[in-house]
Amino acid sequence: MRPPYPPSPERSAELRRRFSEEARSERPDLSTLCLLVGAEADRELDEGGLDEAQVELDRLAGLLPHRPGGPRAWAVALRELLGERMGFHGTPADYQRLESSLLHEVLVRRRGLPILLSVVWMEVARRAGAPVCGVALPGHFVVGFGSGAEQVLADPFDGGRVLTGADAELLVVGATGARLDPAMLRPADPLDVVLRILNNVRAWAVARPERSDVALWAVELSLLLPSHPARLRYERAQLLVQRGDFVGGAVELEAYADVVSAVDEAASKRVRGEAAAARAMLN
Repeated sequence: MRPPYPPSPERSAELRRRFSEEARSERPDLSTLCLLVGAEADRELDEGGLDEAQVELDRLAGLLPHRPGGPRAWAVALRELLGERMGFHGTPADYQRLESSLLHEVLVRRRGLPILLSVVWMEVARRAGAPVCGVALPGHFVVGFGSGAEQVLADPFDGGRVLTGADAELLVVGATGARLDPAMLRPADPLDVVLRILNNVRAWAVARPERSDVALWAVELSLLLPSHPARLRYERAQLLVQRGDFVGGAVELEAYADVVSAVDEAASKRVRGEAAAARAMLN
């Protein structure tokens, strides 16, 4: 499969405007945000492709039985449709592919990272009227049906396998070495889901220095979210320098140094030194 590359600057500017508006809307739409991430990654994803992906989610929702019952019945219905009939699941090899973090590609390949497969589960279930949410367990994203004591968890990466309490405990212990905390079962906010997806994209790109273009757009989209780690500004500055924009990187480094000076003067001084080194590269 051809590697995806970002669109033209004009197309990218329009996509980012829409991404920012959606992220700041009263009720951000998760599928729309994920598809805009996909369009920023893949110049081949045009407006028709964006519409086709939404239509596919609608189509899959229409294949579910009408209100099958309580949380467990919903979890089983999604597993039977998406996991068994449609073949959505993940494999270890999916962690090595950028496409595994792009919703439109996941809908076609029916493979992806746990969080993207969970987005498919959530968006299909939501359209069908299910009480569904994302659950950001440490190191492994799953979906929850229902709430409180009646909540039922399912693992889309494992084809939608319905999890017992012991299963969920094992996932958390395997990722952190600690016991499952009930606070981990809280519904994930859509914007937190998108930020986590973009973090995965950045992690993919960091392991591939030749794709610093991917790391840069992932950081820049993250910065468009209403809430994001301040350190992303520092990461963007480093990427600009890495890509040869020494002046732009230096300006960003100096701005970040101003931000951190109030809480960590030593760190601020170090970053200013990095800015001076970036400017010196112009000589």
